[in-house]
Amino acid sequence: MPEVSRRGFLGACIGVGTAAAVASLPVATWADVLMAAEDRPLQDGTKVLVLITLYGGNDGLNTVIPYSDNTYQDARPGLAYSADKVVKLDKSYGLNPGMSGMGEMFHNGSLAIVRGVGYPEPDRSHFRSIDIWQSASLDNSTNTGWIGRWLDFNGADPLSALHFGRAVPALAVGEKTVGALFSRDVRPSEDFATLISALSQPHPSDSRAMRMVCDAYRSAAHVNKGLEPMFAEDGPLSDDLESDDNGLAVQLDAVAACIAADVPTQIYSVELSGFDTHADELGTQQDLLKKLDRAVTSFIRQISRDKHGKNVTVMAYSEFGRRVAANASQGTDHGTAGPVFIAGHRVRGGFYGDDPSLTDLADDDLKVTTDFRDIYHEILVRGLGSDSEPILGQGRKELGFLKA
Repeated sequence: MPEVSRRGFLGACIGVGTAAAVASLPVATWADVLMAAEDRPLQDGTKVLVLITLYGGNDGLNTVIPYSDNTYQDARPGLAYSADKVVKLDKSYGLNPGMSGMGEMFHNGSLAIVRGVGYPEPDRSHFRSIDIWQSASLDNSTNTGWIGRWLDFNGADPLSALHFGRAVPALAVGEKTVGALFSRDVRPSEDFATLISALSQPHPSDSRAMRMVCDAYRSAAHVNKGLEPMFAEDGPLSDDLESDDNGLAVQLDAVAACIAADVPTQIYSVELSGFDTHADELGTQQDLLKKLDRAVTSFIRQISRDKHGKNVTVMAYSEFGRRVAANASQGTDHGTAGPVFIAGHRVRGGFYGDDPSLTDLADDDLKVTTDFRDIYHEILVRGLGSDSEPILGQGRKELGFLKA
């Protein structure tokens, strides 16, 4: 391979810009996002969404718990939480014992809980249900995701939606564009840092355009240096995304770092799996919800110190809830409606949506009282400042959980 001179490399960058570093998307390395942050930084006032998918079908009744309802206690002996165990929200409802941090957020007004969320004619299949949630369509023929359609409608830049996980989820697939996948090889290499440092050094013979390219590389090197603590031995990105005991926390720490670095991403997608609790649910679900709680509360604290923090909205959802009655294995089987959590500075805290009756059931399942697409509508309009009609169609309504 012929050697490329510094002058030749900088000359090639002229007219292309540092955005060339992300030309290989939809897979983005830390180097890619840093270069994008320098080339087209996130503008002040830009609204950002962090979407948390809880895969497996989270048991909503043991998450937002109607602890004072005797029907709840009777339907799941040995699996129901008593009043003295829950994180109390009011005289009737409490959060799972693992969610003390989010309980505080509810009381200080930065957490909204939307109840009874689902879709018409629910399907208890993981695959079909997650397909409906991620496509935002009940039509089997829909082959794009709601975030993918948002990408198509808003300029088709893959880095506008960045996913942390094994693969880009269906929600981020559009007709023209697929959201970017954050590479699990997240740590900038020493070679990369050395190269950027070398390219950033000016030379008397450089043209004005070459000096501008050097300035961009110098800025990228400065940002990279400032983020080195993220990759220290005890830093949140010291291991890959699932190597510690709370992969969700690591993912959200990386999101916080991206936001602080002015990465031009408006939608971040992260995930936590394991909620298919057919047996021995109590300990498993509580551990998972504790991970969610600690990750979200830590993330909210981090971004509250950032200039973009007031414009960040977090949404956590699962593809369906579970049955009202416990099964014989001290678990719960696939159900229908469940709660959705919305957190952030712009949230109007409190309960939204009618809580489904525990006695007026449909095939022994909770009746859906809130269409999930109405949540998406408000997220798109108020949370991202976007038109929802090209993504969701007509007829959606706001619930009021986000401030203007």
